Amino acid sequence: MFQHRYVTILTFFTCVFFVFNLLVVLVPTGYYIAKAAYVKASPAANGPTVNDPSLRVERVVSGLLKVPTSMAFLGPNDILVLEKNKGTVDRIVNGKLLPQPLLQIPNIANEEVEWGLLGIAIDKKGNDASSPTYVFLYYTEKGSGGEKPANHLYRYTLSADITRLENPLLLLNLPANSPDPQGESNHDGGKIVIGPDHNIYTVIGDVGGHDGQSQNNRDGARLDGTSGILRVTKDGQPVLPIPLGNDDPTKVYYAYGIRNSFGIDFDPLTGNLWDTENGADDNDEVNLVQPGFNSGWIKVMGFAPEGFEPNEQLVMFNGNGMYHDPQFVWRQTIGPTALKFLNSVALGKQYENTIFSGDVNTGSLYNFKLNPDRTSLTLSGGLSDKVADSRDELKPVTFGQGFGVITDIKVGPGDGYLYVLTYDGSIYRIRPS
Repeated sequence: MFQHRYVTILTFFTCVFFVFNLLVVLVPTGYYIAKAAYVKASPAANGPTVNDPSLRVERVVSGLLKVPTSMAFLGPNDILVLEKNKGTVDRIVNGKLLPQPLLQIPNIANEEVEWGLLGIAIDKKGNDASSPTYVFLYYTEKGSGGEKPANHLYRYTLSADITRLENPLLLLNLPANSPDPQGESNHDGGKIVIGPDHNIYTVIGDVGGHDGQSQNNRDGARLDGTSGILRVTKDGQPVLPIPLGNDDPTKVYYAYGIRNSFGIDFDPLTGNLWDTENGADDNDEVNLVQPGFNSGWIKVMGFAPEGFEPNEQLVMFNGNGMYHDPQFVWRQTIGPTALKFLNSVALGKQYENTIFSGDVNTGSLYNFKLNPDRTSLTLSGGLSDKVADSRDELKPVTFGQGFGVITDIKVGPGDGYLYVLTYDGSIYRIRPS
């Protein structure tokens, strides 16, 4: 079911964000109702606020988008935004939605609540004007000829006049269906980032409860493209060194044992990758993701219990896998979503190169500072054990509230401000007062 393409193929992330865990999912009114009870935070009537009086929130886009999942900047005030169910890549310039999308995916699959157009990353052309600008997209595509739908990672080329995406190249073909015919095909992931090594990283969850080696079942099926952070070159080739092994598809796994994730980003100072992960109904996580990282699912979520022996209880791929506990845990589920490092001093030196993260359940925006060697978070008081046992304990790391469901967070080029995309179709900008 997992295929990796090594040759050029001219064929090329809901609500990635909209179904984060069993009790933390988003469902548009009148849309597909899944088996679980789905709830989501509503935006504050008077708009979101932040707790720092030196900063303010302003809405730069409202009412133009339906079920947006991800965004990426082409330039200052020039944003590409994905609409999950419509399968369109829209362009917003100076707060105005252009009438024609850059891409309309004709065979977008959106019958399941997490299927659709889910993730985007842009690799801009260099100093050479002839160099192409690549746009990487992750979406669920309908099968043809009786085949099942699949989650695909594509590379497109941005046309010279910036009016369309063309020349699709399929980089990864991943599962989109639950192994249970009656199960929900959720946890499809879809976020994409371009690493400091210039390679492409994307994340996928267990896709409706797959139970193989990716999920630490020693007797289960071999790695199949689920529950992992996958890494390929811009042409879809495996990247050396390979953390887990030389077999296909092992060679494209950067990390595994991931239940469900909607946020990945690189630390601009160290180059380390971090993620947010969703537990089943508790123990959501923030993780430092090193090459070969095993996040522990399905054997452990949150902190490992006393006596837990990773090498005995997890699939470790001949010692190449590496388990460690999360850097932070929400004991009560909040459905964490996007994760972004603010590589800017525009909001103040105290926020430079810190982590911002959103959620589904509470409409909050969180801010985490890192320790001096940037391998863990700086936490104090009730959070010194790295666990938020209650919502009240979250106050020291709660930066803002009232956003509703946050689906993506980006840093604006040029201004260095924080931009927040929400489920209701708004884009907010956080800037100095």
